[in-house]
Amino acid sequence: MPKKYMVKLKRDERTQLRELVQNGKDSAKALTHARILLKADQTKGQPGWTDESIRDAFDVSIATIERVRQIYVCHGLNAAVKRRVRSHERARRLDGRQEAHLVALACSAPPTGHEHWTLRLLAERMVTLEYVEDLSHETVRQTLKKTNSNRG
Repeated sequence: MPKKYMVKLKRDERTQLRELVQNGKDSAKALTHARILLKADQTKGQPGWTDESIRDAFDVSIATIERVRQIYVCHGLNAAVKRRVRSHERARRLDGRQEAHLVALACSAPPTGHEHWTLRLLAERMVTLEYVEDLSHETVRQTLKKTNSNRG
């Protein structure tokens, strides 16, 4: 079965990859991806190794090899070798004021019928008191962990 994504490196790309591998100062992932591309190169006079040969030589999965080839063909050399840059950071669920209310609530006496605050109780109370529209117990856990609050 023919490969869907064929790697045919240009001379300058091949030179760039060889320098990267010889230098050896990049991440292990980048070096491995560079080696994969060099061995998968189907340009005339280049190795053109099979995926199985590359897998055995570099101890990577066939899926990794296919993914590196696909990224190279679709997005270029840098995308195939370098780490992806995050497109955006996740917005914080609670602002400073809301965090302060959460910590104060966690340090207060638990509701009647309960021995102590649970994460779910805190999340529900924050919504009831209209500090937030909705809040998960996991956000409460992460916030209290981050603030090093001691509920004991």
